[in-house]
Amino acid sequence: MTAREITLDLGRRRVAALEWGPSDGAPVLAVHGWLDNAASFSGLAPMLDGLRIVALDLSGHGRSEHRPEAHSHYFVDWVPEIIDAADFLGFERCALVGHSMGAGIASLVPAAVPGRIAKLVLLEGAGPLTTPPEDAPSLLRRALEDERRVAAGSARIHPDLGSAVAARCQGTDLDPVSARVLVERSVEAVDGGLRFTFDPRLKTRSRWRFTEEQVLAFLAAIDCPVLAIRAASGWPVPEEQMNTRLNAIPDVTRVEVEGGHHVHLTHPERVAPEVRGFLDRS
Repeated sequence: MTAREITLDLGRRRVAALEWGPSDGAPVLAVHGWLDNAASFSGLAPMLDGLRIVALDLSGHGRSEHRPEAHSHYFVDWVPEIIDAADFLGFERCALVGHSMGAGIASLVPAAVPGRIAKLVLLEGAGPLTTPPEDAPSLLRRALEDERRVAAGSARIHPDLGSAVAARCQGTDLDPVSARVLVERSVEAVDGGLRFTFDPRLKTRSRWRFTEEQVLAFLAAIDCPVLAIRAASGWPVPEEQMNTRLNAIPDVTRVEVEGGHHVHLTHPERVAPEVRGFLDRS
């Protein structure tokens, strides 16, 4: 199944996306992780035949526009972008799939628009990062330091695609083949080579975060069935925290698959049957 490149004019900004499947298929909106892009679902989506799957490049990622200088990149700031995308596509009610950061964002959407999300698939994540109230002052201080550092820096130029792919693999479970899928959608040609197109501000800490209690309230407000897929060698979230979060969701099915944090990209055949069965379930 070949992906189609589409652009969503959301008013505030234009968002790029990839679309798979028939126009009359059951609608699915997919949201990638931090520094990734819509191509994150290029292995999984073709295995979910019959569905109309639209994977977004969140603003600041892939081929989407960056936010204006004064705008932030908090998890909650992407919630209206997802809702606007669903409105633009005519998805009055749809399934929502999120990976990692995308799962954290997607976890907030059902509470914001009750009745709009038919089913929710969380890949390697459930709820956004949190900070205890007493740590809020130090978080703000470090965030401002990050912002000054990024503002004073300049983007690295990679001499060729291989260099960019190697850089994207560092510190991740991505193999060069999978990383290349993401990198090809995340670089642009400049004098001297290639430069990543993601917004540098994505590498700064948030000025504030929800508390754990607030995240649990959002998870408890999810009004649709949820499939939570974790990778056996995935992101090292504290087990107690993840269990508490998943226990807060009223209707959740838990599945574990072999693989790393990007298992839906590196080994989509391990994830597709679980997602397909969940979305087909009445």
